Amino acid sequence: MVDVAILDDYQEVALSSADWSPVSRRAAVTVFTDHIADETALIQRLAPFDVIVAMRERTAFPATVLEQLPRLRLLITTGMGNASFDLAAAARLGVTVCGTGGSGAATPELAWGLILAVARYIPQEDATVRAGGWQRSVGRELAGSTLGLLGLGRIGQRIAHYAHAFDMNCIAWSQNLTKERAEAGGARLVTKEQLFTEAGIVSVHLKLSERTIGLVGRAELALLGPDGLLVNTSRGPIVDEAALVDALYQGRIGGAALDVFDTEPLPRGHPLRTAPNTVLTPHIGYVSRETYAIFYSHAVEDIAGWLDGRPARVLA
Repeated sequence: MVDVAILDDYQEVALSSADWSPVSRRAAVTVFTDHIADETALIQRLAPFDVIVAMRERTAFPATVLEQLPRLRLLITTGMGNASFDLAAAARLGVTVCGTGGSGAATPELAWGLILAVARYIPQEDATVRAGGWQRSVGRELAGSTLGLLGLGRIGQRIAHYAHAFDMNCIAWSQNLTKERAEAGGARLVTKEQLFTEAGIVSVHLKLSERTIGLVGRAELALLGPDGLLVNTSRGPIVDEAALVDALYQGRIGGAALDVFDTEPLPRGHPLRTAPNTVLTPHIGYVSRETYAIFYSHAVEDIAGWLDGRPARVLA
């Protein structure tokens, strides 16, 4: 009997999000709802399993982990890419790595919700009413303002589409963005400095890589200024977290809405948890019923295909 582990099922919905019978008839499936950050403890937990289904980057699989899991033969990531997986090590160790499809709507919809929430102080006003108060803040309108898109790929273009529906102006920058591609995506190409100077709100939509780590630092936040808002639904390390914390507490930017962080789950006592003028969500950009249905149904297909000798959506 093959042993399958499903990791980091925080909401306890993995088994109800898809029909697992094609797998459960041929394998023993174990679901873990907690997260283990310690590498040694993680290896001890996963040592008995032949197949592991991981949820995005919640649990990393570097070579140091893979090398200590001799039974592992199939590793699945939700989505078709995972920067926290060492694919070269997996290939060297004979571990097949497969991915899944996903939804193109979930993350941009959350990003737009965060833009509205931070611009109109929605969480703060909700808390005020629940505490017995009434009208404590004055938000801003989006119409007529400028949205700066740091990255204009698939998600960035959706955000530009939403912004136009709200009568906003869109500008964009990324390392390889051209004038023609920016215009086709619904934005005007500017320099990075212009983006942070001209935009009232900057939304981050870049992939995490060596060249994007720390791309938004003290200099960029200074250009954004005390009335500017930062939204990040991409990856935490793209923004210099220490610089962001300092800018928030010192009032050097107007606020931030964050769905991603350097360390996830965000540690208890982290200064961002009490930072002023912030909206924080626990990396739920991709978390929707529709996305999970795709993730887990494709995971079932991946496992069944692998058991039949025909693995699907192979990454390594």
